[in-house]
Amino acid sequence: MARYTGPKTKIARKFGEAIFGEDKSFEKRNYPPGQHGNNRRRGKKSEYAIQLMEKQKAKYTYGILERQFRNLFDSASRSKGITGEVLLQLCESRLDNVVYRMGIAPSRRGARQLVSHRHITVNGNIVNIPSYSLKAGDVIGVREKSKSLQAIEASLAKSSSVYEWITWNGDLKEGTFIAVPERIQIPENIKEQLIVELYSK
Repeated sequence: MARYTGPKTKIARKFGEAIFGEDKSFEKRNYPPGQHGNNRRRGKKSEYAIQLMEKQKAKYTYGILERQFRNLFDSASRSKGITGEVLLQLCESRLDNVVYRMGIAPSRRGARQLVSHRHITVNGNIVNIPSYSLKAGDVIGVREKSKSLQAIEASLAKSSSVYEWITWNGDLKEGTFIAVPERIQIPENIKEQLIVELYSK
């Protein structure tokens, strides 16, 4: 499948922030990639370039391809509410993102793999579609046969993040997607208004 599988640090350096989570390599070289590194003179970016960069950052952060992202934007623009906020809420409601937020996987890429390999259930049924859109009240759990997987246990042991819109029961290895998060509850540093302006051209 057409997914970005290249070096994550290179992408993080391009955007100037560790969008894939903690990254020791990025901390050492937190300037843009390229032969001349910090010494290269970089001209002032155009308005379009800034908007495009923000869209690319959102796509890489959530691991969504262009067509999928465009479809999410179209859904957001048709729904009530502020388009940019709804777009981020749709991204946050994806199954792979919630599996990552619950700490079942250490990254969204890892969460996508767990879902695709049929380790995750929604309301007791196995769901292997990472882009599956969750609704308030859905119960997400680890499949019975997969509860002893070392990768899942290690990730849960390291996880310390707490989100108001998700509950997690460590004994049952399942959690509830209580509600779609408000913009203020989404920690990602994305200027969604720039994405709306880009798609509105």
